[in-house]
Amino acid sequence: MNGYDYTSDTMRPFIHVNCAMSADGKIAGSDRTQVRISSQEDIQRVRILRKEFDSVLVGVGTIIADNPHLSVKGVTYNESSTRVVIDPHGRTPDSALVLNGLAPTIIITDHSCERTWRNARVIRCDNEFNVVEAVEKLFDLGIKSILVEGGGETISSFFRAGIVDIYTVFIGNIIIGGKNSPTPVDGLGWVKKGGLYLQFEGSNILGDGVLLVYKPVY
Repeated sequence: MNGYDYTSDTMRPFIHVNCAMSADGKIAGSDRTQVRISSQEDIQRVRILRKEFDSVLVGVGTIIADNPHLSVKGVTYNESSTRVVIDPHGRTPDSALVLNGLAPTIIITDHSCERTWRNARVIRCDNEFNVVEAVEKLFDLGIKSILVEGGGETISSFFRAGIVDIYTVFIGNIIIGGKNSPTPVDGLGWVKKGGLYLQFEGSNILGDGVLLVYKPVY
């Protein structure tokens, strides 16, 4: 498991945020057009990483923009990580690949959302949507580890809540540019007053890019 113990000693899952950004800190173009950032070596790393977690989580914005399947080719349904979508207002399209039935899927909504989806279990927050409540509900279902893959606002909500255990970011060999281009940690304002500092845990060159590993210091 890459030297990490993906278990939590708290009453919530272990949370690992993983993403890729350009050499100028962007994850897509200013028009939200996606470009390949990860090297082939990093793509393989993520495939292996997904197998090590109980669940792989993204926000609905990532589903709409990228339509990822969030599963690993060749891994059976019972062996697959559960795919989790943070979707407070029920915007996940019926055509989304996470609904293909090839791996378990959970969609987490606000309590006021009444929508359901084929091939997906729906969890509704008891109050207005809160990421801490969401992960606690996943923990109650037996999910003890979560790999958070994006997008920027979803990642921001986890950092704001102070529940990220490990943060890995691959820096690719591409410049994107654009002052309005999305970054790995978007959202409004500071994630923590004065900034959230990170403890450097290591690095690894993967093709023409580099992987950085950090532990947040709360």
